[in-house]
Amino acid sequence: MLEFTLPDMNCGHCAGKVAMACRLVDPQSQVDIDVGARTLKVDSQESREDFADALAEAGFPPSACRA
Repeated sequence: MLEFTLPDMNCGHCAGKVAMACRLVDPQSQVDIDVGARTLKVDSQESREDFADALAEAGFPPSACRA
């Protein structure tokens, strides 16, 4: 399980973009988004770096991430 803090995510529209970015990396990923806490959890076999790059490209660079 990968966890990210996304300080720029603050609404449902942002969460949709975050989910889409994750699906582009791994269409089979399981995504759990908490807009209020500005956190993202992703269950995937793809690398943390791939997700961090995709999130940054979508406009939501992670401020912290952990396994």
